Amino acid sequence: MPQKIQARLKELGITLPTPAAPAANYVPFVLSGSSLYVSGQLPVKDGVMIKGCLGKDATIEQGQEAAKLCAVNILAQVNAALGGDLSRVKRCVKLGGFVASTPDFFDQPKVVNGASDFIVAVLGDVGKHARAAVGVAALPFGVAVEVDAVFEVTP
Repeated sequence: MPQKIQARLKELGITLPTPAAPAANYVPFVLSGSSLYVSGQLPVKDGVMIKGCLGKDATIEQGQEAAKLCAVNILAQVNAALGGDLSRVKRCVKLGGFVASTPDFFDQPKVVNGASDFIVAVLGDVGKHARAAVGVAALPFGVAVEVDAVFEVTP
Protein backbone atom coordinates (compact mmCIF):
# COMPACT_ATOMS: atom_id res chain seq x y z
CA MET A 1 0.00 0.00 0.00
CA PRO A 2 2.77 2.58 0.57
CA GLN A 3 3.66 2.23 -3.09
CA LYS A 4 -0.02 2.60 -3.96
CA ILE A 5 -0.36 5.76 -1.88
CA GLN A 6 2.96 7.16 -3.09
CA ALA A 7 2.00 6.35 -6.69
CA ARG A 8 -1.33 8.10 -6.23
CA LEU A 9 0.38 11.16 -4.74
CA LYS A 10 2.74 11.21 -7.72
CA GLU A 11 -0.21 10.95 -10.14
CA LEU A 12 -1.76 13.94 -8.42
CA GLY A 13 1.52 15.88 -8.62
CA ILE A 14 1.89 16.00 -4.84
CA THR A 15 5.13 15.66 -2.90
CA LEU A 16 4.59 15.46 0.82
CA PRO A 17 6.39 18.33 2.52
CA THR A 18 8.49 18.17 5.65
CA PRO A 19 5.88 18.22 8.42
CA ALA A 20 5.43 21.51 10.23
CA ALA A 21 6.73 21.84 13.76
CA PRO A 22 4.18 22.84 16.42
CA ALA A 23 3.67 26.59 16.84
CA ALA A 24 2.88 26.32 20.57
CA ASN A 25 2.82 23.86 23.48
CA TYR A 26 1.42 20.76 21.75
CA VAL A 27 2.63 17.88 19.60
CA PRO A 28 1.82 17.49 15.90
CA PHE A 29 0.32 14.03 16.39
CA VAL A 30 -0.44 11.44 19.04
CA LEU A 31 -0.36 7.73 18.30
CA SER A 32 -2.39 5.82 20.89
CA GLY A 33 -2.89 2.14 20.15
CA SER A 34 -4.46 1.98 16.71
CA SER A 35 -5.61 5.62 16.74
CA LEU A 36 -3.54 8.42 15.22
CA TYR A 37 -4.67 11.94 16.08
CA VAL A 38 -3.21 14.68 13.89
CA SER A 39 -3.26 18.22 15.27
CA GLY A 40 -4.82 20.96 13.19
CA GLN A 41 -2.82 21.66 10.06
CA LEU A 42 -2.72 25.01 8.33
CA PRO A 43 -2.69 25.79 4.60
CA VAL A 44 1.05 26.34 4.28
CA LYS A 45 3.22 25.56 1.27
CA ASP A 46 6.87 26.54 0.96
CA GLY A 47 6.46 28.86 3.94
CA VAL A 48 3.53 30.73 2.41
CA MET A 49 0.14 30.64 4.18
CA ILE A 50 -3.23 30.95 2.49
CA LYS A 51 -4.95 33.68 4.48
CA GLY A 52 -8.38 35.21 4.33
CA CYS A 53 -11.95 35.14 5.49
CA LEU A 54 -14.60 33.33 3.47
CA GLY A 55 -17.51 35.60 2.65
CA LYS A 56 -15.22 38.64 2.84
CA ASP A 57 -11.93 38.38 0.96
CA ALA A 58 -11.63 34.71 -0.04
CA THR A 59 -13.70 32.72 -2.54
CA ILE A 60 -15.04 29.21 -2.05
CA GLU A 61 -12.45 27.98 -4.57
CA GLN A 62 -9.62 29.63 -2.63
CA GLY A 63 -11.00 28.07 0.55
CA GLN A 64 -11.12 24.65 -1.10
CA GLU A 65 -7.50 24.99 -2.19
CA ALA A 66 -6.57 25.98 1.38
CA ALA A 67 -8.42 22.95 2.76
CA LYS A 68 -6.66 20.67 0.26
CA LEU A 69 -3.32 22.06 1.35
CA CYS A 70 -4.25 21.34 4.98
CA ALA A 71 -4.95 17.73 3.93
CA VAL A 72 -1.56 17.49 2.20
CA ASN A 73 0.04 18.64 5.46
CA ILE A 74 -2.06 16.12 7.41
CA LEU A 75 -0.69 13.30 5.25
CA ALA A 76 2.83 14.63 5.83
CA GLN A 77 2.23 14.32 9.59
CA VAL A 78 0.76 10.82 9.15
CA ASN A 79 3.82 9.82 7.14
CA ALA A 80 6.10 11.12 9.91
CA ALA A 81 4.06 9.47 12.67
CA LEU A 82 4.27 6.11 10.91
CA GLY A 83 7.97 6.32 10.14
CA GLY A 84 7.31 6.70 6.41
CA ASP A 85 5.19 3.53 6.29
CA LEU A 86 1.84 4.71 4.91
CA SER A 87 0.81 1.07 4.46
CA ARG A 88 -0.12 1.18 8.16
CA VAL A 89 -3.08 3.48 7.39
CA LYS A 90 -6.25 1.42 7.75
CA ARG A 91 -8.79 4.25 7.60
CA CYS A 92 -9.27 7.98 7.77
CA VAL A 93 -11.84 8.07 10.56
CA LYS A 94 -12.64 11.79 10.81
CA LEU A 95 -11.68 15.23 9.57
CA GLY A 96 -12.50 18.39 11.46
CA GLY A 97 -12.55 21.50 9.31
CA PHE A 98 -12.51 25.05 10.64
CA VAL A 99 -13.25 27.85 8.19
CA ALA A 100 -12.61 31.52 8.95
CA SER A 101 -15.83 33.07 7.71
CA THR A 102 -18.25 35.92 8.07
CA PRO A 103 -21.50 35.38 10.02
CA ASP A 104 -23.49 35.29 6.76
CA PHE A 105 -21.27 32.69 5.03
CA PHE A 106 -22.90 29.25 5.08
CA ASP A 107 -20.81 27.19 2.66
CA GLN A 108 -18.24 25.79 5.10
CA PRO A 109 -19.02 22.23 3.92
CA LYS A 110 -18.16 23.19 0.33
CA VAL A 111 -14.85 24.64 1.54
CA VAL A 112 -13.90 21.58 3.62
CA ASN A 113 -14.70 19.38 0.60
CA GLY A 114 -11.25 20.46 -0.62
CA ALA A 115 -9.71 18.38 2.18
CA SER A 116 -12.20 15.52 2.00
CA ASP A 117 -11.92 15.13 -1.76
CA PHE A 118 -8.12 15.07 -1.56
CA ILE A 119 -8.00 12.43 1.22
CA VAL A 120 -10.39 10.18 -0.73
CA ALA A 121 -8.47 10.78 -3.99
CA VAL A 122 -5.26 9.60 -2.31
CA LEU A 123 -6.53 6.83 -0.04
CA GLY A 124 -9.54 5.57 -1.98
CA ASP A 125 -12.30 3.90 0.05
CA VAL A 126 -10.21 3.88 3.25
CA GLY A 127 -10.14 7.67 2.93
CA LYS A 128 -13.92 8.00 3.34
CA HIS A 129 -14.50 9.60 6.72
CA ALA A 130 -16.87 11.28 9.14
CA ARG A 131 -16.48 15.04 9.21
CA ALA A 132 -17.29 18.39 10.76
CA ALA A 133 -17.17 21.72 8.91
CA VAL A 134 -17.39 24.67 11.27
CA GLY A 135 -17.33 28.41 10.67
CA VAL A 136 -15.17 30.43 13.06
CA ALA A 137 -14.45 34.14 13.48
CA ALA A 138 -10.67 33.78 13.13
CA LEU A 139 -7.89 31.21 12.86
CA PRO A 140 -4.18 31.31 13.81
CA PHE A 141 -2.03 33.65 11.72
CA GLY A 142 -5.11 34.79 9.78
CA VAL A 143 -5.34 31.59 7.73
CA ALA A 144 -8.55 30.75 5.90
CA VAL A 145 -8.85 27.09 6.96
CA GLU A 146 -7.50 24.64 9.53
CA VAL A 147 -8.11 20.87 9.44
CA ASP A 148 -7.37 18.15 11.98
CA ALA A 149 -7.77 14.40 11.57
CA VAL A 150 -8.12 11.00 13.18
CA PHE A 151 -6.83 7.85 11.48
CA GLU A 152 -7.01 4.17 12.32
CA VAL A 153 -3.61 2.59 11.81
CA THR A 154 -1.93 -0.74 12.29
CA PRO A 155 0.01 -0.44 15.58
